[in-house]
Amino acid sequence: MRVDVFTQIPHAFAWLTEQKPIATVLGAELDLRLLNYRDTTPLRAGQVDDDPYGGGSGMVLRVDVVDAALRAAYGDERPARVIALTPQGRQLEQALVEELAVEPWIALLSSRFEGFDERIVTHLCTDAVSIGPYILSGGELPAMVLVDAIARRLPGALAEGSGELESFSEALDGGIEYPHYTRPAVYRGWDVPEILLSGDHGRIDGWRREQSRVRSIR
Repeated sequence: MRVDVFTQIPHAFAWLTEQKPIATVLGAELDLRLLNYRDTTPLRAGQVDDDPYGGGSGMVLRVDVVDAALRAAYGDERPARVIALTPQGRQLEQALVEELAVEPWIALLSSRFEGFDERIVTHLCTDAVSIGPYILSGGELPAMVLVDAIARRLPGALAEGSGELESFSEALDGGIEYPHYTRPAVYRGWDVPEILLSGDHGRIDGWRREQSRVRSIR
């Protein structure tokens, strides 16, 4: 799978590429490319954003800058999904992650501060995605969240079987994962549930499914 991330600060992604699961699949199942708007901007001195029409604080990523970046990267052949990362987008849920993880090629557009000229989202993108209803200083963190979530679904990213009982997996009927405990069995009077120490895997499996159900309906 190929993922292109358009950003003003590609170096922000350096740590991400050195950690699992991305490091595990990078160069094999995942081709991650970081493209800097400043490298292709048609404006002078590397300018990529501007004051918004109508006034207001903050800077807005210009539509001509993004169009130039997309044209330089792709010409007329673009990925089927060009995704703007914006609080106004579709909420990121596991179903969307699964949907994107089977695409052969996607592009992610990030912006800084006040976000995108709306014409970028309307005319240059196929999708808009939000990781939550809150404000960040830019789209780099949402891009990292989405890349990490997608990478986990690629072959070889996780140890065999380790993803089968994660939150939102089919084995948990799309629910949230049950709680985990490890040694010591008692710490400062805080006990591990007895059932997990019983060795009765049938009862343990039933307990875990019930815990998943309870967590999922909160």
